[in-house]
Amino acid sequence: MKEQIRVTVWNEYRHEKESPEIARIYPQGIHGTIAGFLNRQPDITARTATLDEPEHGLTDEVLAATDVLIWWGHMAHAQVSDAVVDKVQVRVLNGMGLIALHSAHFSKVFRRLMGTSCSLKWREIGERERLWVVLPGHPIVEGLGEYFEIPHCEMYGEYFDIPQPDELVFISWYQGGEVFRSGCCFYRGRGKVFYFAPGHETLPIYHQPEVQQVIINAVRWAAPVNVVGFRNMPEAPNVPQPLEEVIVQPD
Repeated sequence: MKEQIRVTVWNEYRHEKESPEIARIYPQGIHGTIAGFLNRQPDITARTATLDEPEHGLTDEVLAATDVLIWWGHMAHAQVSDAVVDKVQVRVLNGMGLIALHSAHFSKVFRRLMGTSCSLKWREIGERERLWVVLPGHPIVEGLGEYFEIPHCEMYGEYFDIPQPDELVFISWYQGGEVFRSGCCFYRGRGKVFYFAPGHETLPIYHQPEVQQVIINAVRWAAPVNVVGFRNMPEAPNVPQPLEEVIVQPD
C-alpha cells in the first residue's frame, strides 16, 4: 500500500482573527480550509500549524513528520523566527516539498530559498484573472483545461524578482492588462518548491475547485521521492569503500 503524503498547512492566522468579513469566508482559517480539502484525498493526510503556536507550530517533531509544507503569510512575515526558517530550509534541502501561496512570495523562507527580493507589482480592485497552462504535460496541471479563470482577485504583476523558474507552469493575465508568472517550480537540493499566486484573503479563492485541484496536484508533485539510500542520508556522506575494484596508479 502506498504511504500517505503527510502535509502541514502553515498560516500566520491573523487576518481571520482580526476581520469578521474574512472570518466569514474562512471560518476555520485559510489553513483549515486547505487542510479540509486535502484531507478528502485518499492519499493525503493534512495537519495545520500557525504563527502563534510555540515554535510557530513547526517543532522538530512536526517537521520530521512533514513531507510537504504549505505556507501562507501576509501581514506578519517579520515575526517568523529565523531559527524556524533555518529548520525549514534544511528540511527542504533534504527533500521536504514546499508550496508557497499568494503573499508567501515575501515570506522569509521563500526569499531565503530564492536568494532574491521576490518583489512584484500589485493592485487590489477585485479584477478577473485568467491562468494559462504553459506546461501542459506537468503533473500540477492534471485535470485542468488550457486555462481557468478566477472572477475576482488581487493583481500580481511583473517584474517578479525571482530566479528563472526551473519549470513555469502558469502565466496569469489580469483584466487590467498585466501578466504574471503565477505558477513556478524550483528544485532546491533534494526538495521541490512550487509558488502559486492566487489566494487573497478577502476573496473565496481557496474554495474554487480549480484552485483546490492545483494545490492537490502540487502536493503530489512536491512530495519526496523515496529513493532507497537517500532518506536520512547525511548531507556529505563519506563512502570509504568503492563499488568497483579500483586499480591504483603507482607513484
